[in-house]
Amino acid sequence: MPIKIPEALPAYSVLTREGVMVMSEDQAARQDIRPLKIGLLNLMPKKIQTETQFARLIGATPLQIELTLIRMSEHEARNTTPEHMEEFYHPFSEIEASGQKFDGFLVTGAPVEHLDFDAVTYWDELRRIFDWAETHAHSTFGVCWGGMALIAHRHGVAKHLLDQKAFGCFRHRNLKPDSPYLRGFSDDCTVPVSRWTEIRQEEIDARPELVTLLASDEVGPCLVEDPARRTLYIFNHFEYDSHTLKEEYDRDVAAGNAIGVPANYYPDDDPSKPPSNRWRSHAHLLYGNWINEIYQTTPYDLNDIGR
Repeated sequence: MPIKIPEALPAYSVLTREGVMVMSEDQAARQDIRPLKIGLLNLMPKKIQTETQFARLIGATPLQIELTLIRMSEHEARNTTPEHMEEFYHPFSEIEASGQKFDGFLVTGAPVEHLDFDAVTYWDELRRIFDWAETHAHSTFGVCWGGMALIAHRHGVAKHLLDQKAFGCFRHRNLKPDSPYLRGFSDDCTVPVSRWTEIRQEEIDARPELVTLLASDEVGPCLVEDPARRTLYIFNHFEYDSHTLKEEYDRDVAAGNAIGVPANYYPDDDPSKPPSNRWRSHAHLLYGNWINEIYQTTPYDLNDIGR
């Protein structure tokens, strides 16, 4: 089954060209099944790129997915047109007032990692969203800064500034091969990393309710599970396209920022050569496994979520 998104959304034509099954509202209405409802709180500045990346991953399963794009209520996007935001995004205040519930809820990263959490202009509303998700989302997935913010809010695990940016593609060990979220994973895998902050393994280990699933000797914990809350926290970027790290590197070079060549990304570490994608299959496995776990455990009646 395909992912249900509006035909006018840029991701629709992109994913169609890639062979990902997508369907319009009219097509979905003719199918007598309940789709899984997934909410995406998109905090990234390049909204269209990010929504396409996540739609690609969660739409590649045999299940019908209904994706709802969500934004902060008051924060104004500066890198995406107001017309796009108005047509495709719902402010959280509207979602909250409507009483909607979701089988799965994704929170993306945001370019504010140098700031303390309480210095982020929308931090109070984001904390309210995290609390709302406890009773209105069957499963929650925090990504990069979104994962760090969520694990800090729920468990008090701090983020720490790095002396230099963790930037590149790093090998990660599969610590829990029996986890349903790592079904089909190799003993190790490559994950794109792009961050100035870290979560420390010893602080996760101090909280017995948390389980680390993937970790790297070079850049620390990557994927952490909170089984009691059906929540995943990931601090790296399986969702990245092949050229996302290149775009970040080229942007910083053009701006004159001090930035190293992303590690283990370009062949021979040569930025003149096109990078190769070595994480795509594991990205699809992880998000496909997450969708499958939701499907296996979510109530048929959405109203029963959170009870």
